[in-house]
Amino acid sequence: MRYDLKVTAGRQAPLRMRRFCGYSAAIAVIPYFLIKIAWTFGLYIPTEQMGDASWRTINAVTAVLAAVGILLGLAFSRPWGEQLPAWLVALPVWVGTGLLVPMLLLAPVLGPAALARDMEAGAADIWSYEQIFVMFSLGGIGVFLPLAFAGYAKARWPEALSGPTDCAELPGNTRDLQITLARLIAAGCIMLAVTKIYWAAGGTLGIDPTRLDDRDVWWYLLTLSTGAWALAGAWGLLVLIRRRGSRSFLPPMAAAWISSGMLFSYNLFSAIRTDSESSPEYRLPRILATETGIVLGIMLLMIILLVLHDRRQALRCKPMDPF
Repeated sequence: MRYDLKVTAGRQAPLRMRRFCGYSAAIAVIPYFLIKIAWTFGLYIPTEQMGDASWRTINAVTAVLAAVGILLGLAFSRPWGEQLPAWLVALPVWVGTGLLVPMLLLAPVLGPAALARDMEAGAADIWSYEQIFVMFSLGGIGVFLPLAFAGYAKARWPEALSGPTDCAELPGNTRDLQITLARLIAAGCIMLAVTKIYWAAGGTLGIDPTRLDDRDVWWYLLTLSTGAWALAGAWGLLVLIRRRGSRSFLPPMAAAWISSGMLFSYNLFSAIRTDSESSPEYRLPRILATETGIVLGIMLLMIILLVLHDRRQALRCKPMDPF
């Protein structure tokens, strides 16, 4: 009986932590959600430009994403969340993780830089207060939602977060296809990373010489972040398919997952944003880098899904240790 109580307590502790992180994420994103709703209807907007129809559309879309974040936080905290279709959970988490985790690392620098830039551009005084709530929400959901999802995924898909990198292969696996595609995608990630890091280091090839002064702190850090995550994605992908370079499956899986989401979501946002023409790169290299990032992010995710499918099948067929 005493042993059973210890086992129950051991199972309850991760569940309590998962619920705490899920509820915290849902609560943290509420200010961001309310601000985006207000901006969608043209209320309390910091600049006249954000009153345009295009910006209102973007704010409406991000308000929907914030609502999804609230629902995910609740889903990760409650039993009904484990009954949701896998794609309905994984897809928004993939996009959200790709958006939030890289931004969370840059927030201590980008937050004040963005505020200073917007105030210089004539933003209303209320923006300084709104920015505090925005950064609070993004920081809260960037920390708590991945932690809640980690506990959720460990309970629902344990093969995705635990165990060694190497595992047995079953007949009919897609290992050969994974290796071929992974080499191509890793090469593309490395090429994109070299380009972005070159620009972040001050390189001017592909940059409009009349717009060199437009390369502010925001641009430098986002460019460097894209290059760094592209390299991380290449490393994680190669480790996953070669099964060498990390004993634990989690580090390369996390690197590939975050990288794929980051490359897709950030470049998609860059492609549809209304002020993309303000970027200092020439039009052709900017479009090539953006579209390449979107394609690489999607292809990375496809290979991750193939790896997880084969891994799940192999671990399910592995004989259980009776002791």
